[in-house]
Amino acid sequence: MPDFESASAVLLLWAALGYLAGSVPSGMILARVMNLGNLRDIGSGNIGATNVLRTGNKKAAALTLIFDAAKGAIIVLGARQLAAEDAAQLGALMAFLGHCFPVWLRFKGGKGVATYFGILLAVSWQIGLIACAIWLLVAAVSRYSSLAALVTAGWIPLVVGFISTGEIFLLSAALCLLIYARHWSNIQRLRKGTETKIGSKTTA
Repeated sequence: MPDFESASAVLLLWAALGYLAGSVPSGMILARVMNLGNLRDIGSGNIGATNVLRTGNKKAAALTLIFDAAKGAIIVLGARQLAAEDAAQLGALMAFLGHCFPVWLRFKGGKGVATYFGILLAVSWQIGLIACAIWLLVAAVSRYSSLAALVTAGWIPLVVGFISTGEIFLLSAALCLLIYARHWSNIQRLRKGTETKIGSKTTA
C-alpha cells in the first residue's frame, strides 16, 4: 500500500521550501546593496522588477527579474528531480505565495509576475515561452506592465488546455486568479486611465 504519511511529508517539505524561496525579497536586497534607496518609497512601493526600474537602474531591474523568476524555477526543477510532479506544482504555488506574502516583510510582497514566468518556464518551457511572447507583445503595444501580466495570465490556462495534457491546468488557473487579485488596484487604474507606464518614474 502507498505510504501516505511519507508522501504527505514530502509535499509539506516542498511547500515549505517553496514558500521560503519565494519569500526572499530580491528587489529589496538588490536596492539596498546597490544603494538605490527603499523601494517602499519609490514609485508604486512594490518590490518587483518594474518598480526597481523606476529607480533608473536597469541592471538592478534585470537582476531582480532574474532572481525573482529563479525562485520559482529552482523549486519546480528541484522538486521534480528529487520528489514528484505534484510536489513540483505545490512548491511552485507556494513560491508564488511566498513572493506575494513574505513573512520577512510582514506579508506585504510583490505581485508575482517574474516568479510566475519562472514557474511556467520550469513546468513547461513551451508554455513559458508562449507566456513570455504574449507579455512582450502586449507590453510593447500598450507600455503597461500590469496589462501585459493580466492578459498573459488570462490566456495561459487556455493555452494549457489546448497544447498540454492538462496536468498543469489547475496550477495555471490558480496562478491566474492570484495575479488578478494582486493586480486589482492596477485594474482600477487601467480603467481610469491613470496606470503608470513602463519606464516611468512617477508614482503608480
